[in-house]
Amino acid sequence: MTQIIVKISKFIIGVFIFLLSSIGWAQFDIPTQPKSSSQTSVYDYANLLDASQKKTLESRLINYADTTSTQIVIAIIPSLKGENIGMLTPEWAQKWGIGQKGTDNGVFILLAVDERKIWISPGYGLEHILTAGINGEIIRNVIIPNFKQGDYYQGLYDGTTALMELFSGTYKAKEKNQEEFPAGAILFFAIVVLFLLFAFMSKGGKGGGGNRGHRSGGLDLMDVILLSSLGRSSGGFGGGSSSGGFGGGGFSGGFGGGGFSGGGAGGSW
Repeated sequence: MTQIIVKISKFIIGVFIFLLSSIGWAQFDIPTQPKSSSQTSVYDYANLLDASQKKTLESRLINYADTTSTQIVIAIIPSLKGENIGMLTPEWAQKWGIGQKGTDNGVFILLAVDERKIWISPGYGLEHILTAGINGEIIRNVIIPNFKQGDYYQGLYDGTTALMELFSGTYKAKEKNQEEFPAGAILFFAIVVLFLLFAFMSKGGKGGGGNRGHRSGGLDLMDVILLSSLGRSSGGFGGGSSSGGFGGGGFSGGFGGGGFSGGGAGGSW
């Protein structure tokens, strides 16, 4: 046990030193927040998109923001310059204040060309909808397949479409539908089988009569309550959540000062 604790401690210290060194060598400077009159939805610092593609994406996201107040902003950079994309993305979004103050309904997408990495960070107000799991699913199943084909525009177009559908409650998760038997359900049924087995053994294992400590042979009320609580904690009975519109706002008044945590999800290709 002592050796295991020592190994874990060394691992944690190693990770901590690595993070400190990564932060120390990071050389990427977040651009100054654009003036409110020039704030928009697509910033292509790497000239990855042609003029028509950029304009189409930009107009679409601005229109979405003006009708829902949810701001989806894309930034494309040539290189991270040693920065951690998972730390840079929410920091950048926080500095610019993407989304509306009070509702924090902004989403920031950062694409680093040289490193072939993407990260999507939701504001505080959207974290319960754009969870890390769904975020990663959209990146893996919608965006990256296009990126692997060299079609960055289509990947960003399809990815932002999936986000809009998610926020309107029409996005359908793909990976969950493909699972034949969720791990939580397997755990729950395994527990049920064990309880039934113990109940059967306690009923017939002592050879006849007696009240066996005042318990009857089958499952009693406490067993049922315990099984019920285990079922809830296993995650096998959860439901989804939906969102409504935020109304007003959008890009007409520029970035509203939305807040971001260090969450999000990313991927590479």
